Amino acid sequence: MRFRFRKSIKIAPGIRLNLDKSGTSLSIEGRGSTANISERGVRGTYSIPGRGINF
Repeated sequence: MRFRFRKSIKIAPGIRLNLDKSGTSLSIEGRGSTANISERGVRGTYSIPGRGINF
């Protein structure tokens, strides 16, 4: 069994700083979308709120 380290710190409403053993990332959340910025690049997730559909 491996141990995992992950910590999420809420900076402001909709903004989180995520700490992991592989690095740090910043998540900016809006209604129906999330942008994740890390050393590996930028990733976006989009969804239709209340429908369960995401991309």
